[in-house]
Amino acid sequence: MDFFPFLLSFIFIILHLSGQRVVRGEDDIQHHHHKEPITKLFVFGDSYVDTGNLNKKGFAPSWKQPYGVTFPGKPSGRFSDGRVLTDYIAEYLNVKLPASYSKREYVAPHQLKNGMSFAFCGTGVFETLNQGPNMTTQIDFFQKEIEDKVFTASDFINSVALVSVAINDYNCYTTKNGSIEGLPSFISSVVNQTIKNVIRIKELGVKKVIISNLLPLGCLPYETTLSSFKQCNETTNNLIVTYHNTLLTEAVKKLNQQIEDHSSSLFIVLDIYDSFMWVLKHPSTYNINNELEPCCIGVSSKYFCGMLMEKVKMYKVCENPESALFWDMGHPTDAGWHAVYTRLRIMNALENIYDH
Repeated sequence: MDFFPFLLSFIFIILHLSGQRVVRGEDDIQHHHHKEPITKLFVFGDSYVDTGNLNKKGFAPSWKQPYGVTFPGKPSGRFSDGRVLTDYIAEYLNVKLPASYSKREYVAPHQLKNGMSFAFCGTGVFETLNQGPNMTTQIDFFQKEIEDKVFTASDFINSVALVSVAINDYNCYTTKNGSIEGLPSFISSVVNQTIKNVIRIKELGVKKVIISNLLPLGCLPYETTLSSFKQCNETTNNLIVTYHNTLLTEAVKKLNQQIEDHSSSLFIVLDIYDSFMWVLKHPSTYNINNELEPCCIGVSSKYFCGMLMEKVKMYKVCENPESALFWDMGHPTDAGWHAVYTRLRIMNALENIYDH
């Protein structure tokens, strides 16, 4: 008679302990990255990651209304109605937004504990038609901060760099040349220089480098305007984007294979292209019902978002930016970046950052 109570108790204990193991296992997966927290984020690149480096006193639409209308409620130097890729990567890493390089003299030393952003709107791997410092110069800025002891070796123990570049290089090339002749060779040179740059960032002390590939450029509003924002320009996607992304992936794979410790990837390609294409194909999943037409657009082809003529707005803004994927002719909305970020999370595309 005493055997059955004992058996039941034994089964209960076994199930209870088994359940505890399952719960702990899920907890380990969900909070894996908390074991090795990232302490600093360094950012290099263009307007997709620039959070305010562009000089607001010059010709800078990102410092004019209606930019920033969604977040933080006023223009903040971001080319969006709200956040950009940097904001969401910082959120994932649980790091506060790094200080902007151009504002470094105006922030207290403790505000540099999150890292620094050297990204400028309009920049490229090489010189572009814009005035932003190219990526080599941005890394020069970074090196100078290290030489001046703003950042020391201890700051890089758990550090990550985010790199977004090359779109302006291709815009510059096609504008100057007016044709695709020599384009494959130019794409190779862009990727090769990008690899040299990320190696240099790593050699300066940053532990891991995230390199964003190209989003589908043929789907940006300045490309889809010819079809009244109805369809992507697949010629641009096939000739430039696919080739660039293939070369970049192969080069980064080779780079990681050369590392002695193969237990982790020190260079990570962030597949922005795949995420954008997924959102474009499944917009309703992210409450987006306007995939290709920009939310903010000039009243005619002569004008653009944020432009004023004698204090008169020469642009119009859609009623609901949260339903649009693109904000202006070349940049996603806050909702667009959030949708892409959500897709990246679902695909565990950011998990390699925490593999040590």
